[in-house]
Amino acid sequence: MTLSNLNITVVGAGIGGLAAALALRARGADVTVLEQAEAITEVGAGIQVSPNGLRVIEALGLADDLAAASVRGQAVSLRNGATGREVARIDLTRLPSDQGYYFVHRADIINLLSAKAREAGVQIRLLQHVQAINPGPRPCIELTTGDRRSCDLVIGADGLHSCLRKALNGAANPFFTGHVVWRAVVPNTVRHPDHAMVHMGGGRHLVSYPLRDGSVVNLVAAQERSHWADENWNHPDDPANLRRAFADFGGMAQRLIKQADRPLLWGLFRHPVAERWYGENAVILGDAAHPTLPYMAQGANMALEDAWVLADALAKAPDIAAGLASYQARRRDRAVRVIEAANGNAWKYHLGPGPLRMAAHLGLGIASRVTPGKLLHQFDWLYCHDVTKG
Repeated sequence: MTLSNLNITVVGAGIGGLAAALALRARGADVTVLEQAEAITEVGAGIQVSPNGLRVIEALGLADDLAAASVRGQAVSLRNGATGREVARIDLTRLPSDQGYYFVHRADIINLLSAKAREAGVQIRLLQHVQAINPGPRPCIELTTGDRRSCDLVIGADGLHSCLRKALNGAANPFFTGHVVWRAVVPNTVRHPDHAMVHMGGGRHLVSYPLRDGSVVNLVAAQERSHWADENWNHPDDPANLRRAFADFGGMAQRLIKQADRPLLWGLFRHPVAERWYGENAVILGDAAHPTLPYMAQGANMALEDAWVLADALAKAPDIAAGLASYQARRRDRAVRVIEAANGNAWKYHLGPGPLRMAAHLGLGIASRVTPGKLLHQFDWLYCHDVTKG
């Protein structure tokens, strides 16, 4: 199917929405992005672009720009939270030379994608508050102002609380996982190496890695708890709560936590993978289709993969309906596998003191030293997947 002159509206100017807009525009579509914010910005946080996501960044023509705005990761270092001692290391330099692993500020990658999209002729409209999306022969987008927009195809890239996901699947019933996460970006006063460090403790772990030119460090601190916090990226919390939760962590972890004076608290909820990703001339991607917990650092990478496959599926199909069906068929099983891997990862980081943790850490350490490639290659199914060759 030719996409030339196909009128497509993308709801949401996040990573997935902007990547989809770029990929579709490259195939000739007339694309408009609706974003509710007053500017294309993103709350301060880091993301990890693994090789599978990087393949899409390269195909969109942004590889050099991403590299210039990022820190190339050299390793994932698993550490004892209390002592700071390294338990095991996944050596990212063992990846093939074309499989880079990058740490990037979310705002920076959003800026790269939005600038490239505008340059390509994508129309980005700000302050567009969407309250409903109705699939149909000419899908209708209802704005809170009372205005309505119609198009040939609407893409819901509007995250966890997507209007289109609800229209296609009904109201979701997420449940609290028993985990909360604090996020913060702090000055790099500790000479943090170009590693993702995972400091592990009983019922908690802290992930840290440098961003931009290495001048700042991204922190993600997860804690198990019985009561829930708002499911929101922008819930400011008292830094004393974060420091109290990780008071027994030592070394670099403790020094980083003490610098987090404006942490944001995020309650982790588990949402089911959507049963229906598409309807009549309407489709969802990224978190709107398959929200994932952050324990595999794959949320942004999955959105990038979705964006590329959606554009590719539409271009190869005889019509929109067939393209949307192909997109879901190509993406759903992989998304489910990634989500299941993320769901199963938390307990490995949260083992309390005792024989089980001793055995687990000993096994990781031996594997890291004796067969250093084994820990890395267990993720070949994830990192070596290249949707741009599909």
